Amino acid sequence: MKNFALWLAAQVPAEPAHHWNLATLMHDWREDSIKFVREDLPKIVLIIAAAFILVRILRVITGRVATLQEKKISSRLRTQQIRTVTSVITSIGIFVIWFVATLMVLAQLNLHLEPLLASAGVAGLAIGFGAQTLVHDFINGFFILFENQYDIGDSIRIAGVKGTVEEMTLRHTVLRDEDGTVHTVPNSAIQIVSNMTRDWSQLTLRVTVAYSEPSDKIVKLLQQVGSEVRHDPAFADDIVSDIQVPGIDKVGNGEAEYLILVKTLPNKQYSVSRELRRKIKDCFQKNNIQTAGPGKVYVMDQAPAAS
Repeated sequence: MKNFALWLAAQVPAEPAHHWNLATLMHDWREDSIKFVREDLPKIVLIIAAAFILVRILRVITGRVATLQEKKISSRLRTQQIRTVTSVITSIGIFVIWFVATLMVLAQLNLHLEPLLASAGVAGLAIGFGAQTLVHDFINGFFILFENQYDIGDSIRIAGVKGTVEEMTLRHTVLRDEDGTVHTVPNSAIQIVSNMTRDWSQLTLRVTVAYSEPSDKIVKLLQQVGSEVRHDPAFADDIVSDIQVPGIDKVGNGEAEYLILVKTLPNKQYSVSRELRRKIKDCFQKNNIQTAGPGKVYVMDQAPAAS
């Protein structure tokens, strides 16, 4: 009888195990969903909302700072540089805000961040070693723009080359020299900037005549020529101060060298120097000034100096 009971019990089909597992899974999923909606979802929404607010605040602050700076500056090019720097700062700030927000959201989703941060650190280290020069270019370029070390159109000397700035980015600066050669200089190679056209340029002319000519007469003639050029409507706006004739700068070998100093607007010294040479030549011929050598009048100039 006992054996029959055991046999009968064995014939009754048991409840499938997968039915029990599915019910348990659905119950656990329901409990987790309720907990997520009540506890985690509000935190995630709060994090995203805070990120949006911070981004908005950052945009407003950088926009107002850029607007205030633009009102103080009349140069259109400088205004473009301010906008460039503002854009870079805004982009970096937005990236940092959303990166931190993403990490906080992942933490609320119970995702392990340690492997992710470790791999990101290793990858960042590898990229940093492989792109040190590129990063240096961007850092130098950022400070060149931020400090307004030079503008497009300025005559500068950087990294051993000299020329006029035709293009400038966070990555490089493009110069064109007097021969028309284009030089592309990485910003990481720029250590010293010599700007010959910032605010004003100084033209230094040296006029050499015969030693026997009266000094007072030569100085007076040069001052007269300087006054004529200074008040010439074609050059008056290019010259920022009265032309100076300090006097004799050097004597020797039967010659006397007289110095003329002229301050002009940036890149205007060349046309002014040509006009001065022309008038000096005509003035000396008209007043029979004896030249330093047979049929020679020396009018030399030095490189323009920066302010």
